[in-house]
Parts: sequence; C-alpha cells; structure tokens
Amino acid sequence: MNMDLKNLTIKKAHKSLSEGEFTCRELAEAYLKVIQEKNPEINAYLEIFDDVLLQAEGAQKKFSDGTATVLTGIPIAIKDNILFQGHTSSSGSKILENYTATYDATVIKKLKSAGAVIIGRTNMDEFAMGVSTENSAYGVTKNPHDITRVPGGSSGGSTACVAMDGALVALGSDTGGSCRQPASFCGVVGLKPTYGSVSRYGLTAMGSSLDVIGAIGKNISDVKIVFDFIVGVDEMDSTSIPLKFYEKKVVSKPVIGIPRDFIVEGVDPRVIANFEETVEKLKFAGYVVKDIKLSYVKYAVPAYYVVTPAEISANMARFDGMRYGSSSKSENLREVYIKSRGKGFGKEVRRRILLGTYVLSHGYHDAYYNKANTVRRLIINDYNKAFEQVDLVLTPTTTGPAFKIGEKVDDPVKCYLEDIFTGPANMAGIPAISIPSGFVEEEGKKLPLGVQFLAQHGREDLLFEVGSKFEALQRSVI
Repeated sequence: MNMDLKNLTIKKAHKSLSEGEFTCRELAEAYLKVIQEKNPEINAYLEIFDDVLLQAEGAQKKFSDGTATVLTGIPIAIKDNILFQGHTSSSGSKILENYTATYDATVIKKLKSAGAVIIGRTNMDEFAMGVSTENSAYGVTKNPHDITRVPGGSSGGSTACVAMDGALVALGSDTGGSCRQPASFCGVVGLKPTYGSVSRYGLTAMGSSLDVIGAIGKNISDVKIVFDFIVGVDEMDSTSIPLKFYEKKVVSKPVIGIPRDFIVEGVDPRVIANFEETVEKLKFAGYVVKDIKLSYVKYAVPAYYVVTPAEISANMARFDGMRYGSSSKSENLREVYIKSRGKGFGKEVRRRILLGTYVLSHGYHDAYYNKANTVRRLIINDYNKAFEQVDLVLTPTTTGPAFKIGEKVDDPVKCYLEDIFTGPANMAGIPAISIPSGFVEEEGKKLPLGVQFLAQHGREDLLFEVGSKFEALQRSVI
C-alpha cells in the first residue's frame, strides 16, 4: 500500500486507521521502509526498536475495543536521552553506550497509554551539548535538505527523522534551543514548552533549571496534539507545574512585539529579509505589530554559558564509572573516575564540565555564577515588561540557514552564538515555537529558514493559535 507520508498528519492518519484504510502495522511498516532507505545516509536514528511491530499490533487492538486515542498507532521517535524501559538510552555518549533504561520517563508512560508506536531513539549531541549533532559519539546526523550540512542540535536526529519522513512526530529536549534551532534548519515545527509544564522525570539531565521536553512535527496541529498528551503536573518531578497555575487573560487579537535591537551584527541578511517579510505577512493578516525593547536579552548567551555549565558540572558528577555506564577498572577510586570519564566523555562534555567547575569554585562563584543569575533575573523582567504591552514576541529562530558539517565544530564560540535567538526563552522559562518561514538557495539546494514566536508562561495556546494562522498564510503564498 502506497501512503503519502510527506503530507500525512496525525488527524489524517487517525481517520484512516479508524476507517480501516490501513492498519497500525501497515503504517509502521511504511515508516520502517523509509528508515531502511534513508537512515544509513542521514543517521537520524541510532536504533530502531525491535518491538515496533508488536507495539503496532497492541495499538490495533485499541481500535478494535474502542479505546483508541488520536495518538494510537502514530509512529513517533524519541531523543536518545529519554528513558524507555528495557531499551538502550545512551544520550549520545560512549559512557552510557550499554545503559538499559530501568523505568519509563513520564512522557513515555503517557505515549504508551495513548497507544503511540515508539519507533526508535534518535541521534543527538552528547548529553545534549551542542548545536549541530556533530558532538554525538555515534557519528554526525546529516540534514535531509542537503547532506553536506548539519541538521542543527542537540535534537538533530529527531528533527531530521521527521524531515526525512522517518516518523510522523518526534520528542526532543530543549535547554537553549535544541528543539527550535534544528527545526528551523530542517524545515519543521519545534516547540519548547513552558519550563515545568512537561515532566522531566526520565530525561537525562543537562541543565536542570532550563531543560524541557518538546515536540517536533511537520505542522502546528501535530505538535499541539503531542503536547496536549505529554503536558501535566507530575509528582515524580518537583519542578512540574500545572498550566492552570498561570493566569490567562482573554486575547481576541494577539499583539505581536518585534525587538529590533535584538537583531545584532552577524545575522545573515537573508534571515533579516525573511523576518521582515514575515512581519509584513502578519500585518497583512490583520495583526497589530509594534516595536518593543528587550534591553538585557542580548546578554542571555554569555549568562547562559555560565549557568548551564555550572549545572552540567553537577549533573555529570553521577557518571563516575561506579554508578552508571561504562567503567574503566583501576587500582584506586580516583583512577577509576579519571579513566572512565576520560574515555567515556567527549571533548565538548569535558569542556563544559571544566568550565562549570571553574565558575562554581571558591573565589569565582560570586564573580560568575551569581552574576549570571542576576542577569537571568533581568532577562525575566525584560520579558515580563514586554508582555504588559504585547501578547507574543517574534524573532528569527537562527542567525542563518544550516551550516556545513565541520564548519564550526572546532570553534565553540561560533557554536554557542547559535543560541542567540533561542537561549533567552530557556533563561526566562517561557514557551517558544519555531515555524518554517521560507527558504534560501545555496549551491543549488533550498535550505529552510524559521521564525520564532515567544509567549508568556503557560500561553502555548497563543503560540498554536497564531502559528496555525501563520502556516495558513505561508500556504496561501506558496
């Protein structure tokens, strides 16, 4: 049976499954066929789970007994740092190469309860530290639009697998832009929810005050459906918060704020042109667009790269060759630590551990870590003031289209600057979404661009509302 996977949506698939046009098994097999053809070159997946068809058979029973949900039978990929009981979860690292998850992450429990078919685990920058998926211990993932270019990171495998039609939707994690930046590079939609709205239980921690699990799909509707299933307070995550916690004013026509002082030197002129075109489209659609100031947001990247390594330093301490992952045997405990981490951790992970340990050390804690948290508070205040005037903030998602594999990997500062538009949302804990906004052409290839909408805490509903209308605008132009 031929299926139009490129134009398939969750709602379309659910309708076809409900009406018996195809079965859950046939749908899973269609995606497995694409993966078999494309993944050897793209390297989006690290592993296809051996129980996929068994999951599909279980999903089919839900249709038979009337308990099916809109996610039942839907093929979904998960990032390699989300625990799925009985399956490997390596976080893209050699130190967890043979680690088998002993329990399900809360998001996995919710997907399983809904009857989703979890296809496999996707490639990522090691422990989510990177913007290109070049830092994976298991090889580089390539961009389906141009295999000489990166897919972005750290959720590059999740975005690439959706872009190559290797899954209908995917889960990623977002600490500084890791769902949104690769979504922009791969021409798909990437959501970073409000911090605490989705349980982090079962997500291997990178920066505990910034991490959030997000959804990736080809359209707003699919991403919203996944979000609606995984959102919710969880007693296993003390930082999780019900969205009803946030006061939501009634908004008849959202006002969109443009922080033009945010667009700094180094941004590709084609990105700026695409962004201005997006602004004009929104005006044409009847939205009120007004300029706003975000005075401290320009300091988000340097502050982020103090706060995050500090949290990384603490979180990576558990991988010591004794409790989790691989262990290098030695005659004394100190040597076990040194050898296990030296062999198990990649260069970028070691760099961030060293940086984080330094900024937390005696004599530097106040000068760096405390000052970065002060800046973080100023950034939060910036957004709070902005949202008194507007309902949404609009920026580009990235500084340019996907860059060449190897182009920035040896220059960490250039890599870190990739977070300039995405990182502030994590520092403030607010929700943000990247939506495809057009293409630029390089070397005969059409490379995607994206724009990013940001909202107040708990206002994912506004992101989905305006995002859906922007998608419709895009379709009417194409």
